[in-house]
Amino acid sequence: MNTGFRVSTDIPFGNACGIMVRENAGLTEVVFTPDPHGGPECLWFCFRVIREVDGGSDRIRLVLRHGGNMLGGGKAENMRPVIRYEDGAWERLGPGEKHLMPDGRSLVTWTMKAPATGMDVAYCYPYGPADIAALVRDSSGYWHSGSIGVSQGGRPLARLSNDPGGEGSERPGLYLVSRQHSGETPGSWMLDGFLRHAMAHKEISPLIWAVPLANIDGVEAGDYGKDNFPYDLNRAWGEPPMRHEVLAIMNDIQRWKKRCAPSLALDFHAPGACETEGIYVYLPNPKVSPLEHSEAHRWAAVVQCALAPEYDSADFARDATYPERWETPTFTKYCWDRLVLPALTLEVPYAITKGRVMTMNDYRDAGERLAAAVFRKVTEG
Repeated sequence: MNTGFRVSTDIPFGNACGIMVRENAGLTEVVFTPDPHGGPECLWFCFRVIREVDGGSDRIRLVLRHGGNMLGGGKAENMRPVIRYEDGAWERLGPGEKHLMPDGRSLVTWTMKAPATGMDVAYCYPYGPADIAALVRDSSGYWHSGSIGVSQGGRPLARLSNDPGGEGSERPGLYLVSRQHSGETPGSWMLDGFLRHAMAHKEISPLIWAVPLANIDGVEAGDYGKDNFPYDLNRAWGEPPMRHEVLAIMNDIQRWKKRCAPSLALDFHAPGACETEGIYVYLPNPKVSPLEHSEAHRWAAVVQCALAPEYDSADFARDATYPERWETPTFTKYCWDRLVLPALTLEVPYAITKGRVMTMNDYRDAGERLAAAVFRKVTEG
């Protein structure tokens, strides 16, 4: 049936499968499922709805199939994707509506105005190389972007720095990583706020080196990236490393260590699809690393104080004792064990934080608060 609309995933970060476009009760329905892209988990989706002919329906219903198979999926009311009409501004949709099928399966739907020409849909605000370039432009020369190597797919692996540093320097140093799991865009937006705070307060800024798109292959391909094969990037931090990107970042961290007084490493992530209780952090396993766990708790208290009361989860400092598919270390465990460097993993929700429906500015605000608190801690002790 020609509905006058078609769907394309041939866009930046595109991801969807099982696509159908059909008419139902005077509405155009776009049916889709997040594509695992060869991995054991799915969550991220991103696609474009294109009007091909004039006329036709003036309303569209998005129909998500198999939402319960998404990591942390199942609560339709907590799913708040974003849309953008005709290259306008991104906006959040309302809560998803759950529809039970006779056999117990369910669908999640959202209904909205149909686009005049096209409409982009994503699970959360996309963030990619163009956003990094915008950050660098906005910094008026404060942030410098350079390649520290290439990905396993041969793409440049970009690192931002506010200064090259100097060997033997006692300036406090921060090393930041985001998007080890390529679809976890909330972490990118919080990191963006952190980096923007630094460029606005450069007189007190530590030496900061950041890898904002660590899994650049997955970002460009539209992968979700959690536990993806051949090896989850955040589970590849063994010696030897199991991903070439990790090797490149390890070498860069060694350069950074010689040019500052290493103070803290942060790794920005996002949790399950429907988590809403707020931002939280993971700490080292207390049974395995009790001393590191104790020091991590002190850092967690600094971070929680900065994010409270708007953004912090009541269960803020969590022990990393959940089951793993991989036996090799994470980025933060590598920092603690091999570098003797305090490190925290931040989990930033996809849509809702303590009842607040998150905008790009909310994520940035959380990042700016985090940066201000970390700067005070590393400069004042």
